[in-house]
Amino acid sequence: MTETIEATKIHRGLRGVYFDRSQCTFIDGKAGDLRYRGYSIHDLAEHSNFEETAWLLLRGELPTHAQLATFDADLKAARTLPEAVVDLVRVMKSAHPMDVLRTAVSALAAFDPDTHDNSHDAVLRKAVRLTSQVPMIVAAHARIREGQDPVAPDAGLSHAANLLWMFKGEKPSGEAVALIDRDLVLHAEHGSNASSFAARVVIGTEASLHAAITAAVATLSGPAHGGAAEDVMLMAEEIGDASRASDYVRQKRKAGEPVTGFGHRVYRTEDPRARHMRAGVERLSREMGQPVWFDILQAVVAAMAPYARHGVNVNVDFYSGVVYHLLGIKRDLFVPIFAIGRIPGWVVQVLEQLENNILLRPLTLYAGPDPRPYVPLADRQGKSD
Repeated sequence: MTETIEATKIHRGLRGVYFDRSQCTFIDGKAGDLRYRGYSIHDLAEHSNFEETAWLLLRGELPTHAQLATFDADLKAARTLPEAVVDLVRVMKSAHPMDVLRTAVSALAAFDPDTHDNSHDAVLRKAVRLTSQVPMIVAAHARIREGQDPVAPDAGLSHAANLLWMFKGEKPSGEAVALIDRDLVLHAEHGSNASSFAARVVIGTEASLHAAITAAVATLSGPAHGGAAEDVMLMAEEIGDASRASDYVRQKRKAGEPVTGFGHRVYRTEDPRARHMRAGVERLSREMGQPVWFDILQAVVAAMAPYARHGVNVNVDFYSGVVYHLLGIKRDLFVPIFAIGRIPGWVVQVLEQLENNILLRPLTLYAGPDPRPYVPLADRQGKSD
């Protein structure tokens, strides 16, 4: 048995293991290249919006004007929650937003007419509903826990604008909408990460889309996957002033601790998504009279520059947390906003799994005791005996 264990190569974390083919997302971690359906993330971040990007991910091609208008109308028509789900959110008002979101998404399965239909068209219909319902859940809980009633969605607003509207009950500025919309585009899909893989594992058992998305939300709630934006804001508050950033980084590196917002499981260069939040954060922070946050982040980037040659570079969440903070969004809502943007990406992973479905069942190599006889309880002696 020992020889078998030593001869078998273990891929911990399944790193570098290809388990399927995908026509959706291309990632080159060395070059810092990310594409959705062949389109560069740079082009999509600069020229597209969340609705168009969601269609692209789900359908495979950029929409025509008529297709986009229909999709937009469908998303707006789906901005409704069963009252029983809202009541559930009220009962859970003191829970963490990700726990509420996970539970509410699961509860939605009881009310969706297509819950147990995993046909392609049914999954697309459910994708539209979930894309619109998830931000409603997050915003409703954010207000209910503050003793306020949920804000009804505004059919005249885009997906990003409506999200901010439901949080505050105030029409957001154009700059705020543009930044949140871009943030949602950048987070919409990213290959077979932990939460997407979880969704594939669940749908691989032929469970429902709601079950798969519930598993994805649960996986995203782990701080090792989706918590970087929240941690970056905590870091910025701890540093307090740009002049202290260099000392902060030096102490972290000396202690062998990571600097939040740097490094990525895939990218060995700067995360290609990061640049598209940087300029927006600078504009918004100065527009709102709070340039200190952007200045702190840039000072941290400068202090971390010597480590870039080791593949430790800024990731997408480095700037996102400051955007949310400047918009008055509480820290424990940062990851739920990530989930709001990722719904189309999770769904397309599910669709690809269903196209050629197979139960995902990897192996673990046994490294325990050799075969041994059972000892009756009366004959056992513990170490303390």
